[in-house]
Amino acid sequence: MQTSEDIIREQQRAVWNQFAPGWKKWDDFTMRFLQPMGDAIIKAINLKDTDAVLDVATGTGEPGLTIASIVTKGSVIGTDLSENMLTIAQEKAKQLGLTNYQTQLADVSKLPFADSSFDAVSCRMGFMFFPDMAQSAQELVRVLKPGGRLATSVWAGPEQNAWISLLMGIINRALQVPPPPAGAPGMFRCAKPGLIAGFLEAAGLSGVTESVLSDQVIYKDADEYWANMNEVAAPVVSALKQVDQTTIARIKEEVWTSLREQYGNGELALPFSTLIIQGSK
Repeated sequence: MQTSEDIIREQQRAVWNQFAPGWKKWDDFTMRFLQPMGDAIIKAINLKDTDAVLDVATGTGEPGLTIASIVTKGSVIGTDLSENMLTIAQEKAKQLGLTNYQTQLADVSKLPFADSSFDAVSCRMGFMFFPDMAQSAQELVRVLKPGGRLATSVWAGPEQNAWISLLMGIINRALQVPPPPAGAPGMFRCAKPGLIAGFLEAAGLSGVTESVLSDQVIYKDADEYWANMNEVAAPVVSALKQVDQTTIARIKEEVWTSLREQYGNGELALPFSTLIIQGSK
């Protein structure tokens, strides 16, 4: 019998397989956007060139691919639930000539690795999707060697992430979208300070610290913003596919008006904020 967590995993797998083509199309843009978080994770795990590293929820490959270019005498395994996303990661590794990077389809709550297998574990923007965050934290720490380092990033609150909350706020008001159930997977599920740190400490990580990383994502104009959101942002696509073109046009006009009023015409510099959590075993 399927549990609610099994159902969530299947939904996540289906969604990410569906969105893989859009992520591939926008990969250069998205990787630039997410690079500050990847860089912070890489700094936190203090890599040696011989390290064996696990990159969980690797998606199209980062920060695992960058890590593979650093651990030249070591190795990186990137895991994800989505076969289609992993295919993109494999293609990128081949293009980059990274022979020490491989992917493996895996569920973070039941990682197919022995205890103490990795010198470091990275996880950029993954925890918000894990059905059981406590169990996932236990697994990440279990496969980490004693003395190994772990770092992860999650989104801070919606008020600090106008790049998505501006659009979703307008959509939610226009369509009267009910709020998700408490604790359901979603972008801001992990925004509460100390939440993920607490899971990692309970799983056995020590010296856990949490810091805020804030920056801006740059869109060349409102057209690029709208196109990007309609091809890579699952909650946007899910909401808009339920309504007619007239409603979509009205929402789009309200979004553009809000963008112009708050950020001006032309290039858009939209703020984002994340939490970086790190520790050692």
